[in-house]
Amino acid sequence: MKQLESNRDRMIKEGGYLVLLYIILIASFCVFGVSVRAEAKSTRIKDIVDIEGVRDNMLIGYGLVVGLNGSGDSLNNSPFTQQSLIAMLERLGVNIRGENLNTGNVAAVMVTATLPPFSNQGARIDVNVSAMGDASSLQGGTLLVTPLKGADDQVYAIGQGTITTGGFAAAGDAGTVTRNIPTTGRIAEGAIVEREILYDINKQNSVRLALRNPDFTTARRISRAINGFIGADISAAENSGSVKINRSQNYKGTLVDLITDIEQLPIQPDQLARIVIDENSGVIVIGSNVRINNVAIAQGSLTIKVTETPQVSQPSPFSQTGETVVVPRTELEVNRGDDVRLAELDTGVSLQDLVTGLNKLGVGPRDIITILHAIKAAGALQAEIQTM
Repeated sequence: MKQLESNRDRMIKEGGYLVLLYIILIASFCVFGVSVRAEAKSTRIKDIVDIEGVRDNMLIGYGLVVGLNGSGDSLNNSPFTQQSLIAMLERLGVNIRGENLNTGNVAAVMVTATLPPFSNQGARIDVNVSAMGDASSLQGGTLLVTPLKGADDQVYAIGQGTITTGGFAAAGDAGTVTRNIPTTGRIAEGAIVEREILYDINKQNSVRLALRNPDFTTARRISRAINGFIGADISAAENSGSVKINRSQNYKGTLVDLITDIEQLPIQPDQLARIVIDENSGVIVIGSNVRINNVAIAQGSLTIKVTETPQVSQPSPFSQTGETVVVPRTELEVNRGDDVRLAELDTGVSLQDLVTGLNKLGVGPRDIITILHAIKAAGALQAEIQTM
């Protein structure tokens, strides 16, 4: 009997431990789930800001592409191509002034490139090539040495190389086939950096972060996250678009080290209640914070369908009179939208409720655009409508 009681007590204790372990596991999963959901809503500072002074620079140049298989510029229709060809040959010691040039293997192009920040001399960058004249294709062409200048008219890179196009054009006597845009191309690592843009960020006493989507709430959250990480008030939100960071005595690293650590801090950006509409393509993007007041919506339209089914009237066989004529037959169908009903949306509905309510009406993107403007005009839409 005592042995049974001791076994029973031991089982109760083990069962209690199992229950306690189960509760701890459930609580751990709940906390982990909450942390995962909270982390999913946040993003790194690195992904929402740009650093002042750390930016790309645009380069542009004018050059010639040779080696085209008869798909280049017509020299009679493109005098700039002819002049550039003559000038290039003269620099190489060939004098052809006054001669009649008739080649279709040369094309004048504009060359563009982006110089990344802190690019060293001798580094290679990609270039884009676009035809200027009436060339039909740049496929198989080679770009000759082309200086690439910045906004200050200084040469920062030199471009040259074989062009890669993403399209082609083929023509015959009875038809043509064109895929993508054969008059534009790209040269991977087709330019060499010749001049560096000097900017020593470590010598700066402060740096500013520029928000890609300016917002006062987001700027203040960034500033508080930085101050909390350093343990001192080294940053402040200047406005909705910038946060200033000063050097701190509490931080032993360089300014580059400080920026590197700050970039990894998680931030939950605030979002405006905004609806973006592209009326040309019918694209509608609705933000998650969009809310509307109580409103009823009905959408209907008058549709008139006209169908022509002409019939041929012929005289009887072997008839000496009458002639074959075409008799018009027109069928009209009018739809006044009498079966359209009102759809009611309650106050403060979410984005999902708004989309569901509009889908119940069975309307397309064009009609939804009109409905959103009408709700805004009625004062029931608590959001900004931005038309692209």
